[in-house]
Amino acid sequence: MQALRYSVPVLLGYVAIGIAFGLLLVDAGYPWWLSLVMSLIMYAGAGQYLAVGLFAAGTTPVEAVLVQLVVNARHIAYGFSMYNRFKAAGRCKYYLIFALTDETFALLSSLPEPQGPGRGASGLGAHTLEARQRFMFLVALLDQGYWVMGSVIGAAAGSLLPFTMEGIGFALTALFVVLMIEQIVRVRQARIFVIAALVAVLAVFLLPSRLSLLSAMGLSLALVQALQKRPLREAP
Repeated sequence: MQALRYSVPVLLGYVAIGIAFGLLLVDAGYPWWLSLVMSLIMYAGAGQYLAVGLFAAGTTPVEAVLVQLVVNARHIAYGFSMYNRFKAAGRCKYYLIFALTDETFALLSSLPEPQGPGRGASGLGAHTLEARQRFMFLVALLDQGYWVMGSVIGAAAGSLLPFTMEGIGFALTALFVVLMIEQIVRVRQARIFVIAALVAVLAVFLLPSRLSLLSAMGLSLALVQALQKRPLREAP
């Protein structure tokens, strides 16, 4: 299945960090089945990691909602950038919106525009509009399946076996690095990543921590869009 092959990078990452999440959840004193419920209904990798800490700290529901809103506000930018791709997906668009994680966005945003029947240079075979919508749905569904599988395995293992939790929290960062490298190789536009990196570093040093992520994302998107729309100079 093409969607399965295309989502292999997320499979390798989500199972690993899903297991880490399940282990952390059980280590915090919660039942293993809560990992399944959260991964099906909440489905927010970084948000779920954060939720474990919020639960353990006794944070009020209002505070937890506000913190999660700030952490996941980056999905607003994802949603706007994927609007045109999702609007023709019929009823599937509601699930695509729900399942748009960082990693799924990285995969779906790299898909080629539909060009009619046949197989293009990418080899994905998802070049008609209908085929691409079906392909996106399957990729999103598979990605959530990987996360659910990993988190349940980790929670079940944590309930049965003793584990040392030291260093496990770095799994999510490692996945982001792997996906970034995959995007660099696929997109082959170095300036996009250079701009994002420079803006992110400046935001960390110049802005409060609560504003740095959103500000860096917004400014990076604006700069990249401005550069993409600049007309190329005609050769003399």
